[in-house]
Amino acid sequence: MELFEETRAGVNAPEFTVSEISGAVKRVIEGEFGRVRVRGEVGRVSRPNSGHIYFDLKDERAVLGAVVWKGAVRGLAAKPEEGMEVVATGRLTTFPGSSKYQMIVEEIAPAGAGALMAMLEKRRQALAAEGLFDAGRKRPLPFLPEVIGVVTSPSGAVIRDILHRLRERFPRPVLLWPVTVQGPNCAAEVAAAIRGFDAIAPGGRIPRPDVLIVARGGGSIEDLWGFNEEIVVRAVAESRIPVISAVGHETDTTLIDHAADRRAPTPTAAAEMAVPVRVELLAALAGLEERRRASAARGLALRGQRLRDLSRGLPRPEALIGERAQRLDALGPRLPRALVGLVRARELGLARGAAGRFGPALLRHGLDRRAERLRRAEAGLRPLVMARLAARLADRLGACGARLDRDGGRIGRDEAARLGALARTLATLDPEAVLGRGYAIVRDGGGRVVTRARTAGAQARLEIQFADGRLGALPETAPPRPRRRARGGEEDEGQGRLL
Repeated sequence: MELFEETRAGVNAPEFTVSEISGAVKRVIEGEFGRVRVRGEVGRVSRPNSGHIYFDLKDERAVLGAVVWKGAVRGLAAKPEEGMEVVATGRLTTFPGSSKYQMIVEEIAPAGAGALMAMLEKRRQALAAEGLFDAGRKRPLPFLPEVIGVVTSPSGAVIRDILHRLRERFPRPVLLWPVTVQGPNCAAEVAAAIRGFDAIAPGGRIPRPDVLIVARGGGSIEDLWGFNEEIVVRAVAESRIPVISAVGHETDTTLIDHAADRRAPTPTAAAEMAVPVRVELLAALAGLEERRRASAARGLALRGQRLRDLSRGLPRPEALIGERAQRLDALGPRLPRALVGLVRARELGLARGAAGRFGPALLRHGLDRRAERLRRAEAGLRPLVMARLAARLADRLGACGARLDRDGGRIGRDEAARLGALARTLATLDPEAVLGRGYAIVRDGGGRVVTRARTAGAQARLEIQFADGRLGALPETAPPRPRRRARGGEEDEGQGRLL
């Protein structure tokens, strides 16, 4: 019986977890291939909403997965397209979630001019199939634009050539939208400039251009590649302002040339297409003015000659009016006699008609009829008028009675109040009303009131009225007292005694 199991080869090898194996492979691959350049054909391309780009690099025997992170997409000189042969630069890494390795791409460049041309042709066919290059959608250029918009680099010789040529031919205001005409930012800036010009509202503070010139100098296909991008081609096709393409020299061709309304071989030629020659226009206008004057003079001369020719066939004015003047002279003396006869005939007719139809009896009969109608109307209207008058007088009488009752009562109350006030005043001023308080009234023999002692002393008999009756009294003679000055400056005669 064996106590121990038989030892097998490799049983003492260390054990690894799946994560440890994946990490070790990742370190080895990233360490050996930290920076690589891979050439291959672009296979399947995927652009999810995250902004990353996933695609395959393949050749005839193998396939390598690749990814361009969102932050590096803007910096790509060329976007990967299926079937395009490229050289991708980046680093190799692994994706542990699916046990696969992939390439993180940082740069993409077409693998030679042949690859670029193949990609360019493929893009041209795709855009042409959408109808962006159709001749029927191209618009004519304005004969004399008010404002010209230019999309180009502000520091190059292109803008100077365009401005110089415009000054020579026909000076026009120019709006420059500066852009980068080469590199990864070229396509986005050019497309934004075209759409920006197209978004300017007419009649605003910034004038809206009537025509656009997209221009750049010559260069290689790589230098001009920004004008082959789909975003630029679509911006030109969607522009409501006519666009002149002037990219490169005469032999250079870009996709923007197919979408533009006109293609110019050079930027200088684009300026010549945009405006006419002012001197030639002035000369043409001068020639047209001279032709107009000559034509007007020639027309007047022909019409004058025609008028003179026609006047020869007309009879003389004296012959036309001579016979009629003679008839007028012959009929003139007969006119007074004819007027007198006409008046007499009318008078006779009027007299006969008046004797028959317009006599006094006819007029009197009409007057009698109208008088009878007037009497009937008066007889019919009199009761109605009287009734209405009586009703109106009754209404007025009732209103007056009501006003009299109202005003009489008020006046009676006012007079009663006034009489009461006068009675109270009279009672207050009645001299006999104070007799009950110890006062008395002295009268002389004639019944007159005596108010002074001297007057009372001179009377033979006095009468004193009290509250309950009157008494007779004889005045007592008393020697006069000396006079004294009163407070008011009057002399006090003193007071004599009555008894």
